[in-house]
Amino acid sequence: MHFSKPMRLSWYGGLLLAQLFMASVGSVDAAGVKPSGDDLAELLFVKKVQPLFVEKCGGCHGERAKPIKGSYDMRSRATLLAGGESEEVAVVAGQPDQSPLLAAVQWINGMEMPPKENDRLTHVQIQWIRQWIAAGAPWPTADRRKQLSQQSWPETGTAGQIVKTSGGQSEQWTHRLYLDEHLWAYRSLGKPTIPTEFAAATGNGVDVFVNRKLSAAKLDSAPRADKRTLIRRATFDLTGLPPTAEEIQNFLADESPTAFAKLIDRLLESDRYGEQWGRHWLDVVRYADSAGFSNDYARPNAWRYRDYVIRAFNADKPYDQFIREQVAGDELAGDNPEHLIATGFLRMGPWEHTGMSVAAVTRQQYLDDITNIVGVTYLGQELRCAKCHDHKFDPIPTLDYYRMQAVFSPLQFADRDAAYLAVENTSAFATEKARLERLRKVDGVRGLDTVPHDQWPVDTFDADSETKGHDKVNKKREECLDRERKRYQPLALSVYSGPSRKFTSKQSIVKMPNRKQRKGKVAPIHLLLGGSIETPGVEVAPGVLSLIAGLQTELVSTSNEPVNTVEITKQTQGRRLDLANWLASPKNPLTARVMVNRIWQYHFGCAIAGNPNNFGQTGQKPSHPELLDFLARAFISSGWSIKKMHRVMMLSEVYQRSSRHPQAEQVSAVDPDNRLLTHFSPRRMTAEELRDTMLFVSQELNLEMGGLPARPMINLEAAMQPRHIMGSVGPAYQAMPTPAQRNRRTVYTQRTRTMRDPMMEVFNQPDLDLSCERRDSSTISPQVFTLFNGQNTHDRALAMADWLRQKYADVESRIDSAIELAYGRPATIAERVPCLSHYLKIVEHHRGHPPERTDLPEYVIREMVEEMTGLHFYWVEDLDVYRDYVPDLKPWDVSAETRALADICLVLLNSNEFIYVY
Repeated sequence: MHFSKPMRLSWYGGLLLAQLFMASVGSVDAAGVKPSGDDLAELLFVKKVQPLFVEKCGGCHGERAKPIKGSYDMRSRATLLAGGESEEVAVVAGQPDQSPLLAAVQWINGMEMPPKENDRLTHVQIQWIRQWIAAGAPWPTADRRKQLSQQSWPETGTAGQIVKTSGGQSEQWTHRLYLDEHLWAYRSLGKPTIPTEFAAATGNGVDVFVNRKLSAAKLDSAPRADKRTLIRRATFDLTGLPPTAEEIQNFLADESPTAFAKLIDRLLESDRYGEQWGRHWLDVVRYADSAGFSNDYARPNAWRYRDYVIRAFNADKPYDQFIREQVAGDELAGDNPEHLIATGFLRMGPWEHTGMSVAAVTRQQYLDDITNIVGVTYLGQELRCAKCHDHKFDPIPTLDYYRMQAVFSPLQFADRDAAYLAVENTSAFATEKARLERLRKVDGVRGLDTVPHDQWPVDTFDADSETKGHDKVNKKREECLDRERKRYQPLALSVYSGPSRKFTSKQSIVKMPNRKQRKGKVAPIHLLLGGSIETPGVEVAPGVLSLIAGLQTELVSTSNEPVNTVEITKQTQGRRLDLANWLASPKNPLTARVMVNRIWQYHFGCAIAGNPNNFGQTGQKPSHPELLDFLARAFISSGWSIKKMHRVMMLSEVYQRSSRHPQAEQVSAVDPDNRLLTHFSPRRMTAEELRDTMLFVSQELNLEMGGLPARPMINLEAAMQPRHIMGSVGPAYQAMPTPAQRNRRTVYTQRTRTMRDPMMEVFNQPDLDLSCERRDSSTISPQVFTLFNGQNTHDRALAMADWLRQKYADVESRIDSAIELAYGRPATIAERVPCLSHYLKIVEHHRGHPPERTDLPEYVIREMVEEMTGLHFYWVEDLDVYRDYVPDLKPWDVSAETRALADICLVLLNSNEFIYVY
């Protein structure tokens, strides 16, 4: 090497270059040439320093900066050394300690670069820059950089390969190396292989792969669970509800070796199956009945997509077809109502556009959202990570991100005509429409002078503020009610392909334009430098992830024609269908892996690959990779049947293991998270399962399927909170008037983004704005208060007690039956005796302390600040539903004996054995 000034090395620098030299001995570059010692400084620049400058500094001082901040341009050696507007030399070649750039990246002498704490360079990265400067700050020519980029970085133990993609924004990224272990998800599934142990084992391939790992870890598996445990476990898994006493007895009486298989088949044919497994899918796609953000208006027809999903699971719609209908149903068969409803998937995310929004920004936010949700849902890939720069960890270039985005460039919103299907539930239309007509004829706002004076919050108020404020509240109320009226029109929350059009959040319906308006030039998609619409780069054509073809050349579509990862059709129509066919191809290695991984997670509590939405380098690697591929191949060969996957997994010995291991301490020490599956991991019920099961055991659950979102009674304080919608508030939340309407399965209840049911939220129902790959299962104090003190639990316990009182004549039978209802097994003496003792004591208390009656309010007084006057104004909002409301059974409706039995039921509903599935 030749340096313009003497080279001074720190002890670390000397060690680094010594290691570089020693590691380079014997290593061979892509051209078969061993790098010499003189190449190491240039290699350091190409492999480490320049990529660091691009990643950490390029946003302000490189290609992505418009303009270059501080006039400091780091894109060439000359400008990098010269410095910026301070006119101070930034780098003194050969003298790192005299170079302000090095001081800046170390955050010393008052300079802090990069300026954000999260972006600060590590000690090792700083040493790269130090040694590069000490070596004379070499900057090879473009041809030389390209040559060097083919060489491996000579670190001991480093191995990897270059993945062929459509190319990154730098040669360094394009030719960077990936460890084989980080590419597992993108490899071809290959041909089906049968484990050698298969025939001699249980006959289930799941057991073979799992038991291999157990043998290697020298661990034994737990014994098979008893039959009561198995029927409860399987019934909850497949239906989200407990088995009935009759179902339990029939299963116990069936001593045939196929008893469990017959149970699984029966549960898979239940309508309850689609409700449970459709809910899992709705978590992933972020289903909600409102638009979110500050304009959280209702989406009147979103419920039709929810019901489509449930029907699809019940019918065991092949998963590849399920994908095509959701991504491109309108292009697949544009006149089929079912397919138009299916494209509601493309509208599920939060969205708003107001008079203060910039249309280009709003549109880009949607395109970013839909590109990413397709990535995480079907491919297990967080594509948004490649929006601003080539992916930091995975072989996904920014170019591919925008090519995927170009697929959606023609996509436009529309509430499309879609006749109601015979299977869709419209039974609630008449009563709900009648209510809306009544509200239409009544002013939504009344002044304080229409209520008792002693309830006025103030005695005097500004008339001008009242007039202005009331007008705005009335206008917002009418906008909200107008959307509610649209629920009864046969429309699908859907899309079409065509040129851009303008609409805002205030429009209650976005009608389908005529054929002529659907023709025209589609807005081009540009690679956005730094992810900003203000810095558009090259125009890109529609495409998919090039890394797939780079790792497996045999990729073909379902039509057996080669899938060109660059050339999806450029026509307005058909782009999404091309994408859907690529996603649903049996040769796409991601799609099947991702779905069977999700199915496994819902059965076993933890996915084989621990992050179902992230199969990239930062996601958890598969605990049983061969098993995952075995299941993926079986999924495809089964015709993409989800129900067949349930049978494979649930008929395994692994699924049927007890949750109690005889060597629990030994197992916990070796495998604390049970990734080896020595036993079944107990799980807490989800929020929906908990509510549904309480309604089930109280005999109140209404199993009517589908239709308009139900409005159950929720915490009254939360329900009465004003729900702000841009500039005013929406109408108050009111539960539906009859118990049958309120007490439907939770999957059918209204999901409003800015107003959550507190019980659902505290038991980890996910955020409605983000795709949920796996629900949290926290154990926190508010759960105790919600269950033990909450009105919902008390109502269920009372209804349960009243049903037991009517069914059984004596208190002992009532207590025994209560325990069996809650736990699915007979009561023990250790349970019966204390329950009976407590009942006899507490009944006397209830006789001496009759409950005080309370009624629901018929109105609420609202208060806001009028934006034009700055003064408070008030109004009275009528709660019309609660005037003719049929309440649930209340303590003042029943005897002291029933209230005492309800206390027993309340304890049962709060117990671990009730809340957990073992």
